[in-house]
Amino acid sequence: MKKQDIKPFVWGMVAGAVVLLIVIFSAGWVVTTGSAEAEAKAMVTDAVMSRLAPIAVEQFMQDPNKEARLTEMKKLDSWGENNRSDFVQKQGWATMPGEKIPDEQIADEVAIRLMDLKM
Repeated sequence: MKKQDIKPFVWGMVAGAVVLLIVIFSAGWVVTTGSAEAEAKAMVTDAVMSRLAPIAVEQFMQDPNKEARLTEMKKLDSWGENNRSDFVQKQGWATMPGEKIPDEQIADEVAIRLMDLKM
């Protein structure tokens, strides 16, 4: 190869490598440590919620006044002061057996599940 032919070839390789890196990272084919950790934390949270929320719903089902309390909860807002999640916490449904204080994330999930509950 002649010297004047090498320069465009090298620049083409550099440009191709840059385009390839852009495509690889934008398509999500490369996973960074930070994104892997974030995904793992999200998966753990989902797994824990899927195991603990049914326990809290069952605690709601054991409440002798569940129909009245469900009606009362449905009147509350889903956000703001004195919301549905706070109501679930106050009733003790989000307090897991062996714990002393209710879990806020479980209360949020239970409030969502109870809103969909048909009684």
